[in-house]
Amino acid sequence: MLLHLSIRDVVLIDRVDLTFGPGLSALTGETGAGKSILLDALGLTMGARSDAGLVRNGAKHASVTATFDGSVADDLSDLLQEHGIYIESAEDLVLRRTVGTDGRSRAFVNDQPISIGLLRQIGDELVEIHGQFERFSLADPVVQRNALDAFGNLTDKRNTVTKLHQKWKEAVQAREDAIGALSASQVEAKELRGALEELNALDPVEGEEAELSSRRILLQNATRLVETFNGASDALTGDPGAETLLQRAARLLERDNEIAGGRLSPVISALDKANAELAEAVGELNSVAHAMDADPGELETSEERLFALYAAARRHGVTTDELPCIRTRIGERLSDIDDRDGHLEQLAHVVEESRRVYCEAGESLSKSRKKAAAKLDKGIAAELPPLKLENAALTTRLDRLDESSWAEHGLDNVSFEVRTNPGTSPGPLGKIASGGELSRIMLALKVVLAGTSGTRTIVFDEVDTGIGGATAAAVGARLAELANTRTNQQILVVTHSPQVAASARDHLRVKKLTDVNTKDGLTKTDVVLLNDDQRREEIARMLAGAKVTDEARAAADRLMRGENESKQTKASA
Repeated sequence: MLLHLSIRDVVLIDRVDLTFGPGLSALTGETGAGKSILLDALGLTMGARSDAGLVRNGAKHASVTATFDGSVADDLSDLLQEHGIYIESAEDLVLRRTVGTDGRSRAFVNDQPISIGLLRQIGDELVEIHGQFERFSLADPVVQRNALDAFGNLTDKRNTVTKLHQKWKEAVQAREDAIGALSASQVEAKELRGALEELNALDPVEGEEAELSSRRILLQNATRLVETFNGASDALTGDPGAETLLQRAARLLERDNEIAGGRLSPVISALDKANAELAEAVGELNSVAHAMDADPGELETSEERLFALYAAARRHGVTTDELPCIRTRIGERLSDIDDRDGHLEQLAHVVEESRRVYCEAGESLSKSRKKAAAKLDKGIAAELPPLKLENAALTTRLDRLDESSWAEHGLDNVSFEVRTNPGTSPGPLGKIASGGELSRIMLALKVVLAGTSGTRTIVFDEVDTGIGGATAAAVGARLAELANTRTNQQILVVTHSPQVAASARDHLRVKKLTDVNTKDGLTKTDVVLLNDDQRREEIARMLAGAKVTDEARAAADRLMRGENESKQTKASA
């Protein structure tokens, strides 16, 4: 709900601070007093277009601040947090807009700077303005569809349709991606088969590089190693070699060990052990020497193999030890590509099944919409005659969309069509009716849709154009009904009708002050919340014109008394 509106230096308004309560508030004043300026100021805080002409003459900038109760901040928490704005629970929501003399404007929410686009999004959720020159939100087909779904309690059904539509489109996209990749995969398959054939022919083994490198080094130094082996063999087994010398020493010691009283036994044992280890060393040396007795072409063969591994590793951007894994991966990828026909068939089945489920949910939503549309049309038909629109008719039209146009909102296009006179063709809401007729049609819609809209504050501008008497009283009664506590909506109405003004809970008068009344000699607009006596005088002025008579005051009393009695009757009920 809108709590406060503070206006500074907007056109003729110097400084105005307004407080609004729940229910219906009427704004009245003579033509040209500046009522439209109030709506322009409120529109600024809702993200409306601004220009330098809105800045009061002599001021540096214009400023408007609208304060809403904390409950609306809770409703907008997701939108605000999406843009990095966090407001404490139950904290009032304060929207502020400034406009400079250069036409540039800035927007704030609770003193945090925001874009004008975000301000407009917030404003659309908070306030709905119906005026002869305003863009009616209910004239938007999207809003009409949402209104019908809210009226019929179909939001959950539509949310289900939205999810199923998304799932269907994702399945379609997955299949299209697979088809689009088909030609590319064929080219890829040709390249992969060549790479796999090469790796199959090479048949790499993990750890092979290290083994080949070691063998290569050994073969490259074969001559030197043979000389080393031969020298070592001569030293160990030659004459005299280590083996001969050890055996000779052991025999000498054994011969005199008895004379030495066995004291040489440990030495002899050590020599025997050394002799055994020497024999083992000779055996190992012979084994290595035998391994060196290789084919003269082995070095060339080993180098060719090693270089082939290096080349394959470079082509695939891996180490030689990773080549076996690459070989496996290529084989698996080729298997996937070769199975693409089966994959496409599976994807096509998923598309068809998701389409079927979406269609079933969409058909169910369409049937529910038809029932809700009939109920809505019946309710509107009952509201139009008292508003002096007995020749008008509003029809909720549902048109089945082509499959190419099926969307997340379902299979139908929803539109409100209006006919203002018998025999004329119905047309889109907002294009057929005149401004006054359209405002009253919107009022009828709002009464029937009461409680289904998330908008808390609704502004009607000149809803009483071209009507009077009982019709104006009916308009006032319906505005009051729309603003009652059951619907939890706040209504502001700019009116020239005393009957409508008398229906209001609060009454504000817009008045233009002449040069005589101002210190700076400028014409200014002021807004005053009227007490009961002031309100009677204003309603009398609206009844009588320039000269307020006692008869007009009596008639104003009757209008106000009738409204008060009506309120008491409703309260007691």
